[in-house]
Amino acid sequence: MTGTSSPLDISTRLQRIAELARKVPKLTTLAHHVDIEFLREAYRRTRKDGATGIDGQTAAEYGEHLEENLQSLLDRFKSGSYHAPPVRRVHIPKGDGKTRPIGIPTFEDKVLQRAVTMVLDAVYEQDFLDCSYGFRPGRSAHGALQALWDGLMAMHGGWMVEVDIQGFFDALDHQQLRTFLDGRVCDGVLRRTINKWLKAGVLEGGEWRRSEGGTPQGGVVSPILANVYLHEVVDKWFDVEVKPRLRGPAFLVRYADDMVFAFAQETDARRVLDVLAKRFAKYGLALHPDKTRLVPFGRPRLGDEAHRADGSFDFLGFTHVWGQSRRGSWIVKRRTAKGRFGRALRRVGDWCRRHLHLPVGDQHRHLAQMLRGHYGYFGITGNADALGRFLYEVRRTWRKWLDRRTGRSRMPWNRFTRILDRFPLPPPKVVHSVYPSTANP
Repeated sequence: MTGTSSPLDISTRLQRIAELARKVPKLTTLAHHVDIEFLREAYRRTRKDGATGIDGQTAAEYGEHLEENLQSLLDRFKSGSYHAPPVRRVHIPKGDGKTRPIGIPTFEDKVLQRAVTMVLDAVYEQDFLDCSYGFRPGRSAHGALQALWDGLMAMHGGWMVEVDIQGFFDALDHQQLRTFLDGRVCDGVLRRTINKWLKAGVLEGGEWRRSEGGTPQGGVVSPILANVYLHEVVDKWFDVEVKPRLRGPAFLVRYADDMVFAFAQETDARRVLDVLAKRFAKYGLALHPDKTRLVPFGRPRLGDEAHRADGSFDFLGFTHVWGQSRRGSWIVKRRTAKGRFGRALRRVGDWCRRHLHLPVGDQHRHLAQMLRGHYGYFGITGNADALGRFLYEVRRTWRKWLDRRTGRSRMPWNRFTRILDRFPLPPPKVVHSVYPSTANP
C-alpha cells in the first residue's frame, strides 16, 4: 500500500473539522477533507467479515487492487458520478419464529459511508447532547445504563415514561432529515451522496424497491443520520423547550431510538406524555400505543416492604426495579429482561441443534464464547442471579442436545458432569460495576 498517512494523521484532521464546527454554524466545504488517505483509513475501519452486497464482491477481493479501487471511488465521489447501489435485503430469524429484514450494502459502499460518517461525526459531536449515547464515539449502552442509574439514585426515583417508536429506522422522513442537515452541513458533494443513499432502495428476490422513508438499510451512515434526526426531534426539544417549563427535576437517556424520560413529579410526567405523540407525529413518527407508557418508580421508604414492587420498566435489555442492598438501603437493581433472556437461550439451543455432530471440544469452545459474550453485556452489578440462571439453562440445553446425539433416552447427569469437568463452561462474571461512579451507592 502506498502513502504515508496514519490513523493519527486522520485523527488530527478530524480534530480540525471539529474545531471548525465549533466556530462555524453552517459548513459549506467539507468534502475536500476526504482524500485518498482518508479513504484508506475508512477502509481500515470497515469490517471485512460481513456478507456481500448485490455485486457479490468480498472485502478480500476489493483489497486485492485497493489503491486503484480507492482512487476510482474518490474520483466518482468528488465528481458526483458515484452511483449508490441498492442494498441486498435478506431475512434472518429473530428467535421467536419470526424473521427480521436486514440490508446489506456493497463493500465499496460501506467504505464511502464510513468516510462520510467520520466527517459527520466530527461535526455533530459538537452539537449532540449528553443524554444521547447510541453509536457515538466513546459512548455505549452501558454508559446509558450508568447515566440512568446515577440519575435515578440521585433523584430517588420518580415517574418514568417509556417510549417506543414504531419502525423508526424505516419511518424517518427524508425531507425532514434534509431540513435538519441544511442547518449544519451544506457541502454539495456530501449532501448529494447522502441523498443518493436515501434513494438507493433495496433489492429483494430480484426486485428493486424504492426507499420512501427511513435510513439506508444496513448502512454505516444510518446511525449518525438517525442521531441527527432524534437530536432535533427529541433531545433539543426536551432540553430547551420542555425542561424549563417543568415543576421538578427531570432527565432523558436515549440510545438510538430507545429512550426513557425520568421525572421527579407525576404532573410533569403526565404533561410530557400527553404531548409526546403530537411531537413525534409532526416529524412523521408514531409511538407504539401499548409500549409507550407511564411507570411509577418512586423509591420505597426504608423498611416499607409493601412498596418493593412499586413499578418496573425495561431499558436496553434490562428490567429496572427497586431492591435492597446488602446494607438494607433501597437501590435501583437491573436484571436481564425476560424477553432478552429467552431470546439468548433460544440462540444457544438453535446453535446446538444445527451443530449437533461437531466434536464436543468444538461445541464447548463456541458455547464458552457465547457465554462470555452474554456476560460481557449482561454482567452488570446486581444481575448475578440472572447470569447464574442463564449458565444453568445453557448447561441443560447442551446436555439435551448431546443426549439427542447419543440416541439414548437420557444422558445421566453424572456422565454429563464428567464432560463438564473436562470442558468447563465459564462461570458468571460481573463485567460492569456501578460502584466506581458513586461514592455511597
